[in-house]
Amino acid sequence: MPEPDQRLFFLLQRAAHRLRLDADRRCLAAAGVTTAQIGALFAVDERPGLTQRQLAGVLGLRESAVTALVARLAAAGLLARGAHPSEHRAVVLELTDTGREALCAARPEIDRFNAELHARLGERGFAQTLTALHALAYDDV
Repeated sequence: MPEPDQRLFFLLQRAAHRLRLDADRRCLAAAGVTTAQIGALFAVDERPGLTQRQLAGVLGLRESAVTALVARLAAAGLLARGAHPSEHRAVVLELTDTGREALCAARPEIDRFNAELHARLGERGFAQTLTALHALAYDDV
């Protein structure tokens, strides 16, 4: 039997790609949005008054990428952009009713997806994976 692949970075990328494709397919079917769009909608929902610059920080994306993402979400009627009360160049983001409906429609599918991962990894493996990925995502590497 061949030894399992030991290239951790490659395996993380491959797993992330496969999971993202599956999650995108499921979120598109349930709510008409991708996981990247859902991530932005959740961030705006959880942080009232969030600016585009802050959203870029939360999502770990460049501001130019977030500008395009916000433009697509606004064109789809999921987000509204407004003037910041004290910073004339800043844009404040707010969920629309359609955006809230998309979150509500996607949430059960996201919960099912996470439950399937939990079942596949087992209780201990799931907890260890969460801890390791959190460290890789947020701690200095």
